[in-house]
Amino acid sequence: MTTVEPGMSTSPSMARDNGTAPPVWLRAVPSRARRKPPLSIERIVDAAVIVLDELGAEGLTMRCLAQRLDVTATALYWHVRTKDDVLDLAVDQIFGDVPVPDASDNWLEDIRLLARAWRGAMLDHPWAPGLVGRPMLGPNVLARTEFLQSALVRGGCSGLHLAVTTRLLANYVIGASLTEATWRRTGAPETRAAARAHIVARADAYPTLDASGHLDDTRWDDELLFEEALNGILQTAARR
Repeated sequence: MTTVEPGMSTSPSMARDNGTAPPVWLRAVPSRARRKPPLSIERIVDAAVIVLDELGAEGLTMRCLAQRLDVTATALYWHVRTKDDVLDLAVDQIFGDVPVPDASDNWLEDIRLLARAWRGAMLDHPWAPGLVGRPMLGPNVLARTEFLQSALVRGGCSGLHLAVTTRLLANYVIGASLTEATWRRTGAPETRAAARAHIVARADAYPTLDASGHLDDTRWDDELLFEEALNGILQTAARR
């Protein structure tokens, strides 16, 4: 007589020998590793960020996202209504990568820390700067905007000046990141060097651009230009 220890799997032939299915305790247990994790907003957004990093905003489709998650496109619509929902959630998740500094006695340095980290996050995800013009109401975006404005208030900004300086700083970081990301995507430094050579070769037409080192990375790199422009904006805010 064949005996089966509890927890052992049985073959189909064993079940057929006595005409009944084996007791539940003797049936093979499906591997948990083969089970799909339940679909959630978090899984959808994580997958969307990966697709966006690989293909950009133009390459993200609901069908592509569903394939990445190994689900049907219909399943996605239980959690998000449109691709726009996915983009909004993805942008807010990227803002979550920006650390919120501890408020210090130096409000200018607090803003510098935030702006540098914000730029870094945008450059890590080159598709993100182009989407930041969308309604920015996610919790991560609002938390960092709150920190920015609170630092400006500690520096003496209020009313219209506060609103203008907030927009100036935000637009500067987004614009600088978008420009840098575009240059990187189009083949810099080779493309940048070719653009600089074009200016130098036509110095009589562009004497100021030639003399100022416009697009000359050997003279002014993106890091230096970002920091100096940020300092200029903050100095203007501090003088008010």
